[in-house]
Amino acid sequence: MQRYSRYGASYSSSSSSAAPVEEIHAEEEEVVEEVVYSEEEEETLIEQQEKTGGVEEEEDVSRLQEEVQSVVQEAEGRTTPVESKNGKRTEGGGGDAGGGPKFSMFTWFVVLALLGVWSSVAVVYFDIVDYDSVIDDKKFKDRVLRRDRLRKEDRTEVKKRAKNKGLKEAARPNLGDSPEDRTVLKTKETGEPEPEQQDVKPTETPTEETTSVSGSQDVESEIQAAVPLPPLEDSFVPDEPGDSKHPSEDETMAIDTTGVLVEEPPAEQSDVESEKYLTSSKLTQEAEPEPEPEPEPQTEKPKEAETDPEAEAAEKQSEEKLREKAKKKKPKLLNKFDKTIKAEIDAAEKLRKKGKVDEALKAFEALVQLYPESPRARYGKAQAEDDLAEKMRSNDMLHRAINSYREAAELPDATADLLRAALKRRAERQQFLGRMRGSLVTLERLVQIFPEDISLKNDLGVAHLLLGDNKSAKKVYEEVLAVAPSNGFAKVHYGFILKSENKIAESIPYLKEGLESGEPGTDDGRFYFHLGDALQRVGDNSAYHWYELGHKHGHFASVWQRSLYNVDGLKAQPWWTPKDTGYTDLVKMLERNWKTIRDEALAVMDQSTGRFVPEEENLREKGEWGQYTLWQQGRKVGNSCQGAPKTCSLLERFPEATGCKRGQIKFSVMHPGTHVWPHTGPTNCRLRMHLGLVIPKQGCRIRCTDQTREWEEGKVLIFDDSFEHEVWQEADSFRLIFIVDVWHPELTQYQRQTLSPI
Repeated sequence: MQRYSRYGASYSSSSSSAAPVEEIHAEEEEVVEEVVYSEEEEETLIEQQEKTGGVEEEEDVSRLQEEVQSVVQEAEGRTTPVESKNGKRTEGGGGDAGGGPKFSMFTWFVVLALLGVWSSVAVVYFDIVDYDSVIDDKKFKDRVLRRDRLRKEDRTEVKKRAKNKGLKEAARPNLGDSPEDRTVLKTKETGEPEPEQQDVKPTETPTEETTSVSGSQDVESEIQAAVPLPPLEDSFVPDEPGDSKHPSEDETMAIDTTGVLVEEPPAEQSDVESEKYLTSSKLTQEAEPEPEPEPEPQTEKPKEAETDPEAEAAEKQSEEKLREKAKKKKPKLLNKFDKTIKAEIDAAEKLRKKGKVDEALKAFEALVQLYPESPRARYGKAQAEDDLAEKMRSNDMLHRAINSYREAAELPDATADLLRAALKRRAERQQFLGRMRGSLVTLERLVQIFPEDISLKNDLGVAHLLLGDNKSAKKVYEEVLAVAPSNGFAKVHYGFILKSENKIAESIPYLKEGLESGEPGTDDGRFYFHLGDALQRVGDNSAYHWYELGHKHGHFASVWQRSLYNVDGLKAQPWWTPKDTGYTDLVKMLERNWKTIRDEALAVMDQSTGRFVPEEENLREKGEWGQYTLWQQGRKVGNSCQGAPKTCSLLERFPEATGCKRGQIKFSVMHPGTHVWPHTGPTNCRLRMHLGLVIPKQGCRIRCTDQTREWEEGKVLIFDDSFEHEVWQEADSFRLIFIVDVWHPELTQYQRQTLSPI
């Protein structure tokens, strides 16, 4: 809440110099009253002063003498009578023996000294006397002349300013009043025509500091959701109730299709972000030339400004056009009835935008009870419940918001823009809760209502992908590309589907053109990842160009380390030693018991009890590669430990492995003639251990970044599989290893408990 201070001085009630201070105040008030004259009276005063000269000054001196005499009389009247030597009583407290005259020089001196003391006390300690302004005739003339100059200015402007100030002071104490009270207050106080009320409108916005409400953030906020395809832009991100931090700018903001107030980000922020991405890459820092001295860019900038004024003007015009289009496209959420209660809706909406979610929800609930037929009131209630669910981290409240969005969309008089915003937001929140089927139904209804809206069809395609229905998604994107062949969002998703169908060469142009379009929803790390992977598989070295772009855009930690579900700040290196990991006990246990583990793996490989499952991640160029999994996502896989009971019992003592929710524990067998494409793991939160069980003497090797190594029986290799790695099996017999994933050693215990499984 914004604080304010009252500046002024308070005077104590008891003072030895109260009497003279009051007299001086009286004189000063008289002078001030003389100044407040009409124009005609002031002119006559000036003429009289010019004629009479110092007459007023003489009158003031005589008046002061009379007052001094009265004070002297009072002072001498209070003196105690003193007996003289001859027995006569005199009224003087001192002086000659004979008493002297009543008004002696000594008495005058004492009185004048007392007056000087009193006046100095008043001036120094109370700072209320200004004799120059009272006596000096020149200053009085200056005031009159200054007042004349002020009156020559525009009197109407002065009046307007005074009235505006009055309205501001009158409106501030009533911020908590209802909208009806505010409107009544304005009409009573102003009593002016409508144009002047419009000028005063901006002063109605409160000046108190808004409190931004941010939900509790754990480490999952730094990691992308584990879904098969990237969500829509801001699809799964709940609204921040404190987004609108400038209540005075509420009227100029626009509402996007999600119903959230948005502002255009400042250009400086985007420049800073782009510079951060460019300088964060070690490779780009090495490749870039050294920065030039400062004087050179200073001389170059004016040249650019001189040579390209037309380009700058064209850019400004294009920006203005975009802003005009955005203004024209501002959604209309109010129907005819809602316009009649617009003041009440705006008051409740201001509470929501300021982060006062509880008060906003109560206000919208009251509006819904009073006006159940109002779509905008019910939509505002849904938004407030949505914000409150984020604030409370409550799924129950989010369910209420989803139902309220549906109720707002089902009202008969809802505008098309409100209907679209409510259903679109409902679908997003359903996806957030994992209700993919419900989200699909909502989006299908939206597409039926708005069949020409391509963005809604794109959302529908994503909903199919989230359900694993690639065929339906492919059909949707084919329809979109038939109508809008240059739609970048549809292209990247269609290219992704083609790559998942192993149509590598066909997927490349769609992924590339979609990324080059720069349309919203295309700048996602997974599209850079899959485009680079497709180019690598066809032998195109430009793959690393796209990896570098993905890194510059902040999607990859580096060109080599391209995992997508990451925790920032973890130590990153391709190869590790047992000492580096801190898991030396686990490594010693594996190497000490490697034969026991090998024997159980060979028993599982027996054809009569074969349980190895072929690799299904489309990572092989050729050959055979099978796996037998014991733990996955921190849990045992079915009855798999029955096939290797001793191995499982050995691992039970090591939670860094069995509790790794982002890893696996499994046997891996690879047959001769197998080649695994260069690829990266999904996360930087784990390290991977390879224990050699059956290793041919030659032909088996693994590359991680630019270093290639070979396995040894009974020995453990440790590497970070978030870095690019590749495997060759060119021996004459199978290769068998035991894979154990462990948490990255720098992850805290809280992070290990709260990270989502992969």
